[in-house]
Amino acid sequence: MTARAPSVLSLQAARAILGVAPGADERELRAAYREAAKRAHPDRPGGDAALFRDVLTAYRLLQDNPTPQIHFPPAVAEPARVEQATLTIDTAMAFAGGTLEMMVDARKLRLTLPAGLREDDKVRVEDVVFRVAVKTDPQALVRGDDLWLTARLDSRVLAEGGRIEVATAIGPRLVWISTKAAARGLVRLPGQGLPARGAHRQGDLFLRLEAVDGGAESAARSLLKRFAAAWAA
Repeated sequence: MTARAPSVLSLQAARAILGVAPGADERELRAAYREAAKRAHPDRPGGDAALFRDVLTAYRLLQDNPTPQIHFPPAVAEPARVEQATLTIDTAMAFAGGTLEMMVDARKLRLTLPAGLREDDKVRVEDVVFRVAVKTDPQALVRGDDLWLTARLDSRVLAEGGRIEVATAIGPRLVWISTKAAARGLVRLPGQGLPARGAHRQGDLFLRLEAVDGGAESAARSLLKRFAAAWAA
C-alpha cells in the first residue's frame, strides 16, 4: 500500500480550505479551523481523514504565515458644531417644567422642559446644549432636591394654626400648622419638592411661614367680637 504524499498547500488554498479571508486574525482563524475540523473529522458521518489532515495542515500554515495587517487611519468626520448656552429658569419652571422659546444666533428655538430640573442640568435642542441655571430668589430657593418657599399668612391665622391652604410660588398647598410649627416659622412637606429625575431623588418642600397684618377683620370675626362685648355688658 502506497502512503499518501503529504499535501503541499499554497496560502490561497489554505485559506480556501478553512474559508477565511486574507487578513483574518488569530481569533477568526481559530474559529474557522474548529468548524472545518468538526465537519471533516473521520469519526463523523461524511467525514474524510484526508480532508481532516488538509484542514490541520492549512491551519498550521496560516498560523506560521500570518498576513501582515495594514492599518488605515480612521476617517475623521467633521465634528458637529455644538453651541453652549445658559438657560435661566425660575423655581416654578424647575419644579413643573414647561415650554419656552429662546433666540440663539438669530434662530428661535422652542424648548420643552421636563419637570424636576436642577442647577447645571443639561438640555439639548438641535445643535445647542443649554446649561440650566435656577434664578436666585430669597422667597423661592432650590437647594439640591428640595424647595424652600416663603408663605405669607395672616398673623391671626398663623397664631390659631390648623389645616389651611397656603399660596406658594408653585401653587396652593394644604398645610397643617401646629403650635410648634407656628413658633418655629417652618413647615416641612415630605416628597413635595423637586420631582425625582434621573439619579436625583424626590425632594421635600420647606415652607417658611411669615406673619403679615391681615388688615380689616372678616365679617364673622367682627360679629363674634360684638357678640362677646354685648355678653360682657
